[in-house]
Amino acid sequence: MLNDPLLIAGLVACVAVLVILLLGVNSFRKGGLEGSKRSNKYMQLRIAAQFIAVLLLLAFVFFRQQSGG
Repeated sequence: MLNDPLLIAGLVACVAVLVILLLGVNSFRKGGLEGSKRSNKYMQLRIAAQFIAVLLLLAFVFFRQQSGG
């Protein structure tokens, strides 16, 4: 199971979401207008990354179910 490319891609995408989230929170913590704009961009990017991560994990579950494994 751990050598499945879809699972690995999904896990990498989840880690990317976590990193983007932490970058966004750190930008928000700094404050100011520039920090606020940067934080907003990070959060928009996080939503896109979460969407991709969910799609990859759903594809993994779907194909795993189809193969009977």
